[in-house]
Amino acid sequence: MTKEKIDRINALARKSRTAEGLTESEKAEQAQLRQEYRDSIKANLVGQLENIEFVDKGQKDA
Repeated sequence: MTKEKIDRINALARKSRTAEGLTESEKAEQAQLRQEYRDSIKANLVGQLENIEFVDKGQKDA
């Protein structure tokens, strides 16, 4: 996820809280960007979890 996309998510969130609100196309863009952000977070988490190595303290190195 690029900084520009995160900035766009934040800009849309700020606009949605104004009296003007979001247009239908902006709502669709916001939903798509949010989904992309969630997918990015999930992928990063899975990558971190897959790299965890459990070590048994009672086990001696060979």
